[in-house]
Amino acid sequence: MRSKLFVPGSRPELFSKALRSDADSLSYDLEDAVAEPRKAEARALLSAFLQTDAARAHGKTIIVRVNAMDTPHFAADVAAVVQQGVHLINLPKPESAQHVREAAEQIAAAAKANGLDVAPGLLLNIETPKALRTAAELAGAHPSVVGLQVGLGDLFEPYGIHRRERAAIEQVLFAVRMAAAEAHVQAYDGAFSNISDTEGFRAEAQLAHRLGFQGKTCIHPSQVALANAVFQPTAAEIEEALKVVAASHEAEHSAVGAYVVGGKMIDKPFVLRAQAIVARAREQGLISPPPSQTA
Repeated sequence: MRSKLFVPGSRPELFSKALRSDADSLSYDLEDAVAEPRKAEARALLSAFLQTDAARAHGKTIIVRVNAMDTPHFAADVAAVVQQGVHLINLPKPESAQHVREAAEQIAAAAKANGLDVAPGLLLNIETPKALRTAAELAGAHPSVVGLQVGLGDLFEPYGIHRRERAAIEQVLFAVRMAAAEAHVQAYDGAFSNISDTEGFRAEAQLAHRLGFQGKTCIHPSQVALANAVFQPTAAEIEEALKVVAASHEAEHSAVGAYVVGGKMIDKPFVLRAQAIVARAREQGLISPPPSQTA
């Protein structure tokens, strides 16, 4: 998911329109984007939309951000939106591994009640000091967790940390990326609220990309193209990765542990990175699948 576009749950006129965007994934939001008096209305609107043919006939990853577990809305949200075609439930402010397990159990129960064979996965927001400190524990709390997502606004603003303080951003992104790596899940960057500051968005996305994040949240359609460009492998990266993967196959056949490609010493960690780039390029249709997959 190079780009994840937020869609307010109280704006049904945007539900179908978002499906026509270039975003890899859509996050229909029942939390921050919906005022408290409209929570039930938004839930009902989104639930009805998710059951339409339009919502199910597309190639995007569909995410729903529900309200936090300590609110009176969580259980009703889950029961309403765990529908066919919803791939991930985005859980805000998880505070413990037990929270994550309880959320996963409720999602599984809703999936069964709604006749689904497979329950949606969990995307966890890291947006509180405790969640940041225990991010790896949260990520590894349940097999349904597929990724961690940074929420810098919630993490910084209440504590007087400037949202654009690069030193703080770098530390948080690195910590979350390492936590995700420990749990063998993906890491996704959060939102950038200044829609008009395209250079700021691009710079923050580039930092996240260099730190191994898979994509970034977009709060406006104008940010989607920026995110897609940053998190898409370049032609040069793909070419180098293909050379490394090819050399690794030859080295494995020859029982060689380390070798040189393009003047660089290559061993297993570099091969793993190259394999990930090639896989991402194939997922995005930038290169053809292996011959065995085209037969």
